[in-house]
Amino acid sequence: MTTTLRCLLSLALVTAACTDLAPAPDPGDPGDPGASGEVTQGLTTTSFTATYTGQGNGATTCNTSFNISGQEPTDAGTFPVFIYTIGTTETFTNASATAAVAAMASRGFVAATVAYNSGSFSGCSTIAGKAKCIFTGASSTSALAQLCARPKADCSKGVVAGGFSQGAVIATLAKNFDSRVRAAWGMGDGVTYSFFNLASCMGNGNRTLTSDRLRAVNGEKDQFIGPTQNNVRSQMLTLTGLSCGSTATSCLQSNGSGWLMVLNGQVGDGSADHCYMRSSGDCGGSQSSLDAGWQTGTAAWELNANLDWLNTFVTH
Repeated sequence: MTTTLRCLLSLALVTAACTDLAPAPDPGDPGDPGASGEVTQGLTTTSFTATYTGQGNGATTCNTSFNISGQEPTDAGTFPVFIYTIGTTETFTNASATAAVAAMASRGFVAATVAYNSGSFSGCSTIAGKAKCIFTGASSTSALAQLCARPKADCSKGVVAGGFSQGAVIATLAKNFDSRVRAAWGMGDGVTYSFFNLASCMGNGNRTLTSDRLRAVNGEKDQFIGPTQNNVRSQMLTLTGLSCGSTATSCLQSNGSGWLMVLNGQVGDGSADHCYMRSSGDCGGSQSSLDAGWQTGTAAWELNANLDWLNTFVTH
């Protein structure tokens, strides 16, 4: 088996397949970016479910019902919206998605993880089609419209997106389809995955979201956009337009945007691969078990710091 074929098969089989089909039934100025850990988490939340019409397998239109799983504050008032999109073949309510949604709801968001046709990876047109069905707020059947219509939601306060791998690509493309999207955070976010070259839609200047509203966090041995620091660094330059030197492992800007490389020594299992947020086993490890630092820590590569960064771009 060739190296290219092995990479493609690995990308398509990061975890056990899961389709998660449902059963029938103007940007503001960012606030003070602050330091990680400054945002108080403590709002009481409640869960909800919904559906939206997404792009089905082999389709070029929004034609298939998919599930939404979310949490929102029980406090009085209305809140901005956060949408998380999982990686290829992941379960849309896996541990990382659920942790991100719960943490954002506690920060004062109507927060949700959305299922989509995540069973396979593809090129720009197919992945952009998935993003369009999720984030076109003008369409009443989109995931964003379903969330913005909730009594607790006020999308004029801002929409932010986050995701992993293919879901990071979707999050990065979200603003192509709705101007209310103010920022995106991507784990395993890149422009070339094995032999899928997404530079035409993901490269700096080739998408609506400007790089000062994007935060990309990737492992130093990411097997799809790496697997070396030099390769990861090169991809981040193409994605964001930012270079901080030939040996840099961080290129975060004054407002917290930019890119960051997770080092092997920072994760519990010593392997900062594409799935660095999992506790062990690289992308072959369980998506139900998270790296303890990623889940609860405040370092710049960990969950809380990235959610705090997204929070600086909305109004409460």
